[in-house]
Amino acid sequence: MCNDSSQNSTTSNQAKPRPQWLLHAQATWWRSLMAIGMFLHRLAPPRPPNYTFRRSIPSHFSSQPGSFFLYFYCPTSWRHRDPGQKYPTVINFHGGGFTIGNACDDARWCHAVVSQVGAVVVSVDYRLAPENPFPVAVKDGVEAMLYLSEHEAELGLDVHNFAVSGFSAGGNMAFSVPLRLQAEVQASQRGPVADTSSVYSGREVLGEVKAATIKAIVAWYPSVDFTRPRPERETIPTRPDLMMPKFFTNLFDASYLQPPTLDYTSPYLSPAVAPAELLRDLPDMIMIYPCEYDGLRVEAAAFCKRLKEEIGKTVRLREVEGVPHAWDKSPNPYRTPVKVNEYYRDACDTLRIIFWGRAEENQDA
Repeated sequence: MCNDSSQNSTTSNQAKPRPQWLLHAQATWWRSLMAIGMFLHRLAPPRPPNYTFRRSIPSHFSSQPGSFFLYFYCPTSWRHRDPGQKYPTVINFHGGGFTIGNACDDARWCHAVVSQVGAVVVSVDYRLAPENPFPVAVKDGVEAMLYLSEHEAELGLDVHNFAVSGFSAGGNMAFSVPLRLQAEVQASQRGPVADTSSVYSGREVLGEVKAATIKAIVAWYPSVDFTRPRPERETIPTRPDLMMPKFFTNLFDASYLQPPTLDYTSPYLSPAVAPAELLRDLPDMIMIYPCEYDGLRVEAAAFCKRLKEEIGKTVRLREVEGVPHAWDKSPNPYRTPVKVNEYYRDACDTLRIIFWGRAEENQDA
């Protein structure tokens, strides 16, 4: 299993160290503002429904103790399902640079999947930096996958019909979490491992997780390569005015990329440079939706090319034209882009075929 840090670190993206109290204060401030923005975002008609229920789960897998919530968005028929009836499931990871945001930010996407695909969506409220720097978020994602696989019968989930989605930082997790999960499964099959923080290593549940089938990944404007220098990642030649503000990217990097010895080539941080043998374990269908006015589109395109040509995956890269990063999360309820429905439907159409084997829309909201 790969290590999370190494003395052979790549330091080109390491922000100037800041006091932890200052990072915490800045993160708390921006979390409050983003919560207001996302509240306004959800007011835009048609308003997405609230989550069906949530469940707190302990974070045994991470060496940093704690717990976090899973938010379940379910079709109406889920409450009245027959014994043994199971639903395909999309595990979603929200954006925010691993530092701000929460699992309800993607309520519109969750509703689209529920109503158009007829699947259950589980949005993971993973723990945030700087209080929980890398790799806590990734390990929380693995914990969520393990929990859902272990409780699939109780929750009415089809363990053979899983998919993963994510936005921005969550788009990174849409790749890094399955990679880390697979590494844990393989390590458990080899016997005891050196990473004693992996409480799940060797547990019987990993044998059950192996039976879980992740059939697709849907990554929206993902961050996939931290080995590229931040100035290079932020370059948008045609619209520099739409570049992500530096106070955000500096905060995100200083909060999540700890300690200074962090190895940016870790596949659980930079999946775009992961070894080929790890990437082959990703599902065959991968959908990536970068933005035209987003510096991250360059690394997304390079990753797409590698997945197709070197790894042999089926990758659909559809760039959203004329929009910046996080284009679908406008805090202005009167300016929700009309393209949202078009691109969400595009992804849902493919998920519906993958899960159900048919193209017609499922109207069960």
